[in-house]
Amino acid sequence: MTRLGTLQVAAAALTGSVALYITLVVFGNVTDFDTNQRFVQHVLAMDTTFKDEDLMWRAIESRWVQNAAYIAIIVWEALTALVLVLATVLWASGWRRRSFARARRMSTLGLTMFMLLFGAGFVAIGGEWFAMWQSSQWNGLEAATRNFMFAGFTLLLVNLPRPQRE
Repeated sequence: MTRLGTLQVAAAALTGSVALYITLVVFGNVTDFDTNQRFVQHVLAMDTTFKDEDLMWRAIESRWVQNAAYIAIIVWEALTALVLVLATVLWASGWRRRSFARARRMSTLGLTMFMLLFGAGFVAIGGEWFAMWQSSQWNGLEAATRNFMFAGFTLLLVNLPRPQRE
């Protein structure tokens, strides 16, 4: 029972929470393809921004490119989900061997993938390059930032130095 208060249990639980979240995101994007497809289309088309002519050259109006970008996002999310689910399993199986190095590495990989999606993908590319911050209708920056922070906190916890003796 005393193991429940360890950093390993916290790291496993938070990694599992992020894994659950991104798995549900993938499930939602696959089963309700159209909703988030419209989101990506509007962001890339920049059709709800201020339409500043100095920025509008960045807009992508090709449906083919918009759909390819959306599918690439879903594939990245699915790969991230797989890595994080595997990391969660490795945390659970690490108790038998009393070794968590593989779980820590796999969590670090999956959480970094997650943070790249939301940090580089949604905040940087969507938010800045495609000026998503200008849209009152299709602005996902708050959710992306929340997801980035959630994964970042988990990544820090996963990689905290472990005490020699607990």
